[in-house]
Amino acid sequence: MRPGAAIAGFRALRRFGADRGGVSAVEFALILPFMLTAYLGSVELGDGLAAQFRTTQAARTVADLTSQYVSIDAATMNQILGAATTVMAPYPANNMTVTVSEVTTTDANGDAQVTWSAANSGNGRAVGSSVTLPTALQTLPKNTALILGEVTYPYNPQFGYVLTGIINIYESQYFYPRLSTCVNYNSTC
Repeated sequence: MRPGAAIAGFRALRRFGADRGGVSAVEFALILPFMLTAYLGSVELGDGLAAQFRTTQAARTVADLTSQYVSIDAATMNQILGAATTVMAPYPANNMTVTVSEVTTTDANGDAQVTWSAANSGNGRAVGSSVTLPTALQTLPKNTALILGEVTYPYNPQFGYVLTGIINIYESQYFYPRLSTCVNYNSTC
């Protein structure tokens, strides 16, 4: 090996170490994965929060619509349950479960029982099954009827990069019947 070649190699190495022209590119390459993860995560989180908001609106809508009737037949109940699909747009509602039930308080301690129930999947709550009311409704007098709207939405993240798998979003809303003390469905009130 020539002595001049070693010196030239050291000079080239020193120039390479002193050169700052590619530092920005290297830093960008190191930071890019974290920036993309943060960006995609925020997009997925925002989309998930929007789906949760729509799920809340769907539960509120079906309970509100049901509370406006004195008596409901099966055809009207199907339309009310179908309204949740419209509220969920633009999110796909093919696996969403919507349930509307009337619950009646059994005491002033927050205990209630299902009077009637209907669901888009055909499997509503069992009549007579127990329901624990939220804290704000636990002081209602005995035999008070409430309409309970429930929606379970299986949220599937768009990218699946940060949030993975299906996340089941559940929301429920209670409404008082507006035009009578209870809403009659399938001859049950």
